[in-house]
Amino acid sequence: MGKWWQDSTVYQIYPRSFNDSNGDGIGDINGITERLPYLKQLGIEIIWLSPVYQSPNDDNGYDISDYEAIMDEFGTMEDYDRMSAEANRLGLKIMMDLVVNHTSDEHHWFIESRESKTSDKRDYYIWHNPKVNGEPPTNWAAAFGGSVWEFDEKTGQYYLHLFSKKQPDLNWENEAMRRDVYQMMRNWLDKGVAGFRMDVINMISKDPRYPDGEVMKTGYTDGSPYYFNGPKVHDYLKEMHQAALADYETITVGEMPNVSLEQAKLYTAEDRKELDMVFNFDHVGLGDGELGKWTPEAWKLTELKQIFTRWQEGLDQVGWNSLYWSNHDQPRAISRFGDNRNEYREKSGKMLATCLHMLKGTPYVFQGEEIGMTNVQFDSIEDYRDLESINAYHELTAKGLLSEDEMMAAIYKRGRDNARTPMQWSSETNAGFTIGEPWVKVNPNYTDINVKDALAREDSIFYYYKQLIELRKQYEIIVTGRYQLLYPTREDVYVYERLLDDQVLLVLTNFTDDVVSVDLAADLTKATCLITNETEAIKQTETGYTLQPYGAYAFLLNNK
Repeated sequence: MGKWWQDSTVYQIYPRSFNDSNGDGIGDINGITERLPYLKQLGIEIIWLSPVYQSPNDDNGYDISDYEAIMDEFGTMEDYDRMSAEANRLGLKIMMDLVVNHTSDEHHWFIESRESKTSDKRDYYIWHNPKVNGEPPTNWAAAFGGSVWEFDEKTGQYYLHLFSKKQPDLNWENEAMRRDVYQMMRNWLDKGVAGFRMDVINMISKDPRYPDGEVMKTGYTDGSPYYFNGPKVHDYLKEMHQAALADYETITVGEMPNVSLEQAKLYTAEDRKELDMVFNFDHVGLGDGELGKWTPEAWKLTELKQIFTRWQEGLDQVGWNSLYWSNHDQPRAISRFGDNRNEYREKSGKMLATCLHMLKGTPYVFQGEEIGMTNVQFDSIEDYRDLESINAYHELTAKGLLSEDEMMAAIYKRGRDNARTPMQWSSETNAGFTIGEPWVKVNPNYTDINVKDALAREDSIFYYYKQLIELRKQYEIIVTGRYQLLYPTREDVYVYERLLDDQVLLVLTNFTDDVVSVDLAADLTKATCLITNETEAIKQTETGYTLQPYGAYAFLLNNK
């Protein structure tokens, strides 16, 4: 069956929003420990833990000031060790978030680095002189707005930050810095973590020439060709594998915006010994307009099928796919790809789950996805906490590129806080997440959508996810079968096969609220239905087989 993680399912916890144990309105590690039996019941085996390290929280923990301490708001290292021991007892593994493209500007490395040009840590970060006219070294725009360069009065140089100015980029050219990172990784592996999800890891190698980027029609200056998939990134990842990972049984996945399939083959090929998987962004970028996700447009199912098919076929026998609909940076899956309306919310959620979990790769479930949580619409930008959304709102409205109403509509569809509203545990106050004032408002629909309700109903999305997770353990064809797309040009259905020896796994999903017919040569009356979100057996008519709105089936049959 291959590597130990290939038939496993990963569950992502965003700690700030998962479960608050002490009433301060912020999720914490003891809160996670309380809920581990729930995850065990779901059947997942690996927990991806978003950052819990010490951080001033400029970007919700992705600005780390101490890699080997726990954020005060989340608890202590003793709390972490207790959670880790309980997870281990339940057979759950923990995959930590590794954020080593940048640190916080409050990390002691950076504090020392900015002290003087002769500091031992100066070259742990990327410093450059101003241009002759005093302007920044390049015209690159930062991910959260403004320039990627911040001027430091004390030393008269600029430091690079591809994200917030409080997130200075590490200088991976510096061997001593790299050694310190690898030692930190080994320390966590020695504590028992199973591996790492690596934040924007394909941005660690920059073009040493630092050329100016193209100025787009919107005025945005794009430096991305010079810091994505840079000249030494493969050297660094091979070195990281050898120095930090090779002596352990690990799972590694690299978050990689702007990664192509051909590049992903290099990152994930087993014989290259870099990473096990990458997160690509092709499908979550569907419908991006002129201003990216802030001008969302309609997307087509044929486009989604093309993307999934390209990655399924492209990495087959070469690398390994990560499968996901949503995470802490993406809107809720049902709101993005399914149907929010009450009559179809659960059914479309089950359909999306079927479509994804029957593909080849390791599935990732984001907290709340298994109960069908949806996007939220807060009244005002003041209710939002996401740095990216807030900065984009002010920058794009100030420039007159979008009106306030247009910007709010875009945030409702694609903003990151859609994923970050508190986990909905019950219909009690604040969804049972906290007895205090939550750090970000709870989605008002928690009275209808919550864990307590899901566990009480046999037909809930929760038990559907549980069944999908179990099927992956039971049927090798789901793990290793070859993928083959059917009906590539249809905009209503996504139908594909998985093939292994003389077996065929046929997956049928209807992405519309219409009844549709699929003409199939196979006799499904003799096939084994592994899972369906329908209450009845599939109907056969003169024109083929009928799929109800958002219907989904997975059949196992012998290949004649």
